[in-house]
Amino acid sequence: MGEKFELIAKTFQGLEEVLAKELVKLGAEKIEVLRRGVSFWGDQEMMYKANLCLRTAVRIIKPIYSFTAENADEVYEKVKNFGWEDYLDNSKTFAIDAVVNSERFRHSQYLSYKVKDAIADRFRERTGQRPSVRLNNPDLRINVHVSNVEVTLSLDSSGEPLFKRGYRTGQTEAPINEVLAAGILLLAGWDGQQDLIDPMCGSGTFLVEAALIAKNIMPGIYRDSFAFEKWADFDADLLQRLYDDDSQEREFTHKIYGSDILKQAIAITDDNVKSAGVTDCVVTKVTPFEELELPSNDAVIVSNPPYGIRLKDGETSTLYERFGDKLKKECTGMSAWIITPPNPDTTQSIGLAPSKRFALDNGGIACELRRYDMFAGRRDDFLREKAANADAVNAEETPAEELGYTFRKYEYPDPDAREIEEDGPRRGTERKPFGSRRDDSGRGFGRGSRDGEGDDTDGYTFETEEERAAYLQYKLRHRRFEERKEREARAAQRAEKEGEGRPRATRSEGENRGRNGFRKDSHRGFNSERDKNFGGNERFTGQSWRRDGYRTREERGGERPARHDFKNDNYQPKRKFDRRKKRGGDEGE
Repeated sequence: MGEKFELIAKTFQGLEEVLAKELVKLGAEKIEVLRRGVSFWGDQEMMYKANLCLRTAVRIIKPIYSFTAENADEVYEKVKNFGWEDYLDNSKTFAIDAVVNSERFRHSQYLSYKVKDAIADRFRERTGQRPSVRLNNPDLRINVHVSNVEVTLSLDSSGEPLFKRGYRTGQTEAPINEVLAAGILLLAGWDGQQDLIDPMCGSGTFLVEAALIAKNIMPGIYRDSFAFEKWADFDADLLQRLYDDDSQEREFTHKIYGSDILKQAIAITDDNVKSAGVTDCVVTKVTPFEELELPSNDAVIVSNPPYGIRLKDGETSTLYERFGDKLKKECTGMSAWIITPPNPDTTQSIGLAPSKRFALDNGGIACELRRYDMFAGRRDDFLREKAANADAVNAEETPAEELGYTFRKYEYPDPDAREIEEDGPRRGTERKPFGSRRDDSGRGFGRGSRDGEGDDTDGYTFETEEERAAYLQYKLRHRRFEERKEREARAAQRAEKEGEGRPRATRSEGENRGRNGFRKDSHRGFNSERDKNFGGNERFTGQSWRRDGYRTREERGGERPARHDFKNDNYQPKRKFDRRKKRGGDEGE
């Protein structure tokens, strides 16, 4: 058994205890529930298993260095003195993600620059060269978290967020996040011991996640890669052994039913189900939920009905009223777990009283997960019987010390704007991006020069002149990028207008030049090589554009692969380590 170290599994707010129970079953040690995360200890094998097996984790990070700092210069010095040679060399690339929750540090991007400069300067002073920064798919992604004066540097072992399972081939409008769907199913107590029904399944996320839980299939087996595979201590044999271990998988003797009114949604669902290799236990049908024939009385209903931007309030209320009628008339003896919108009038339209309620964010919308119990007879009798059963269960509950995990107040990463976009439904922070706004009476909206001089800070105040200069440089680059996009749009319009008269290919070189000698389809002031980069399909390849994230097609990894044709019945899911023969013949074998 290898050396053990601390790891942190990040998740959505409200799923912390669900994630902690997963880690207990996985065999992790020293499990502590945090805010939007769970801390635990394990060795390298445990880190690999956490990435492969956890259903409610968004990413797994490994803290490597903690210290206190009062300002950005102190952060620079301490980061520069850290032994980065154990993790990086000049041939590798890295990226920095910073999350700042401090009165002393208000500029997360500026702090990222300081950490990047410290790492680059350390290598440059020792070797004469430095590793490159790469925003997309770097060899090493470093997380910087600042809470007051406490700074923690961590390595991201996951790379792409873990909710990007790898089986999704398409999606309908506003699909539910895979991690959130799995968390809701686990909150509902789903274990595959009964049927499951999603009468408005959309792209089938609940159906696939329910099948993976019922069969106990690791959700990480569909991914192409993890970030730890690029680490210096990566053990390929260990990952292969864990990947090929299907000893924990089990048979599922019930069925999972999904329906939707849209034929296109069911087609997308069928593609996703086939991609995940669970067609043997999922049944889909194009039908309105009112006309759906319930296959079993022993079933749980889980659904994410449309609301918010997809339906108006009146339409949503009508939909919930019809849904409630269906539940009351035909679902006696079942329990339904429904995601409801924040509008109280809409939720009241369902006509049922929830027995449990959980607050959650679904795609940035504050919602509630509600459990509705359908019963026959009087409600008072049902509640009396339920209370008696609850007392019997509570009397046999596991003592707190035997849960396998504890709680502690630990302000670990509060998501920034970029993380909200990547990791799905979370609440944004109240912090301003570049300092704090002045009062209305003190705003200074002076027009500065294009070189960043003058008061062009949009009314923001900064702790130091360095932060102000960094903001002005950021704004200048953004302005130049927008101007470049406008020039390209105007050039495209001119080319399209000129092409209406006669084909551009038939013009001679002289005809294609204006009075000043410039080509009519070129950008004045640039040489021919830059004209080629601007006018063609490639983006401008200058170093400044690469630094800011505008990369060429080669840097982006070339063209995207063509989408697979799932009409072919012989389709087999493509996975990094092929386990299809071990997993069964529901994929056309």
